[in-house]
Amino acid sequence: MGSNETRNLWLSILFGVFASFLIYSYSQEKKAEYDKKFGAIKSVVVAKNDIRELEIINETMLETITVPAEYIDPNAIGNKEEVVGKVAAIPIPKKQQISKNLLLIPGADTGISNQVALNKRAVSIPVDEVRGVAKLIHPGDRVDIVVALDTGKGVTQRRESVILMQAVEVLATGVSIVNNIPRVMEMDPNGKNITQINLTGDTKYSTITVEASPKEAQDLIYILSTSPGNIYFTLRNPNDQAAPSRLPSSTAESVLGRPSLDATPVVAPSVFQAPAYVPPKPAPPKNNSSYRRL
Repeated sequence: MGSNETRNLWLSILFGVFASFLIYSYSQEKKAEYDKKFGAIKSVVVAKNDIRELEIINETMLETITVPAEYIDPNAIGNKEEVVGKVAAIPIPKKQQISKNLLLIPGADTGISNQVALNKRAVSIPVDEVRGVAKLIHPGDRVDIVVALDTGKGVTQRRESVILMQAVEVLATGVSIVNNIPRVMEMDPNGKNITQINLTGDTKYSTITVEASPKEAQDLIYILSTSPGNIYFTLRNPNDQAAPSRLPSSTAESVLGRPSLDATPVVAPSVFQAPAYVPPKPAPPKNNSSYRRL
């Protein structure tokens, strides 16, 4: 490479550096002018996609963008960690800034209505350690519901147990709901600090909320109103997908392998008896007035 070519190369590099410096200076000047007019640039968390009402917000639903301070909501949140795990109080459209008044702390007030399938109902049933599998049932489990009811009256009265519902989905245990919110927040008595209660492995609940059809819900409510202590849960393996089958009810006789005591007696059919034969009466003689006495 000759001296002229070397000089031209260095001149090109010098001019390139000088042009970059001019561009940088211009951008800084414009930035200062922009900041003076609109304020400093700050980061804010926005919805990456539409977020539904009462939906649990995770990190994939969020993104952080930079916005002039003048256009940032005073309650907007700039850190994703403050949003993840909260519940959307109302629908949040895509690109909307996430502010504190759009969020709810996970708890009973967030509800489970969106977890209930169409044409189904949520019904809460009181439980204890015996009736609720030692309270080892968790939201999302599948259970069978067994009821024990008294039937008949007087000397014919007896107790029967029967599987009323099978493979029922558990929506909630107490305030722990099926969307696996791992915690609930409670305000301390002074109203100053928020205490986090871990719901993983919680056994303090006293109700189990299940999903049922309207007819099943109607049956459960009838039993709850007449024999609330006679409803029991049995826990299924999550891989048990066997089709539900109706089993005969259990009684003292069936448990002991004895014949049922209330078997309906067989009534012999009545024998038809023909009425006794009655001979017909002779016809009376005819009175013929046309005959003359001789």
